[in-house]
Amino acid sequence: MKGTTVLRSALLLLVCGLLLGASGAGPVTDDGRVQGKPDAPLTLIEYSDFTCGYCLKFFQETLPRLQAAYLDTGKVKFVYRDYPRSDRGVGVEAAVAARCAGAQGRYWAMHDRLFGEGRRLDSGSFKKVAKSVGLDEMQFGKCFDERRYLESIFQDRQEANRWGFHGTPGFILMQTVAGPTEKVPAVAIPGAFPFEAFAEEIDRMLSKVQGS
Repeated sequence: MKGTTVLRSALLLLVCGLLLGASGAGPVTDDGRVQGKPDAPLTLIEYSDFTCGYCLKFFQETLPRLQAAYLDTGKVKFVYRDYPRSDRGVGVEAAVAARCAGAQGRYWAMHDRLFGEGRRLDSGSFKKVAKSVGLDEMQFGKCFDERRYLESIFQDRQEANRWGFHGTPGFILMQTVAGPTEKVPAVAIPGAFPFEAFAEEIDRMLSKVQGS
């Protein structure tokens, strides 16, 4: 049963991938929200919300396995992009908090801590979390209170919408250097699918890229 489910998931992902063109994502620049080798042959972009239960499931169950199998081995570069599901509230505040931590070189520490909080985040928790990950509290507080990076955060969401995503999480897998092409189109992974579904799509694309 599990194998059948994964196979059906993989078929769905492949169909979605064939429907995608090259116009969805912008250039993947390293603004502190990138993990893995810069020259990895493939890039996996996640569009996510820190308050999303399925995003938390991906973080806890799938990302560690992807890290070990593909990021640490130099095969895939992982990029986190924001998709707050509401225009205001805790999801937006969490995205701002992570960006403000990134301004101090601690994006991933904040990212991991915010997801580590599960769904217990509230407006009063972010400055406490900032202290726990070793940020300059005054600098963070100013950044957070001014709601810096809001424009960039919603640009991420608009980018996800152009790919056809209207919920979280959503993932795009594509070549790092060439981007999506007719021969190797981007593949959409619309949800927190199991590791096996990600692995199947990654391995398929790697074989195309390495065989070209």
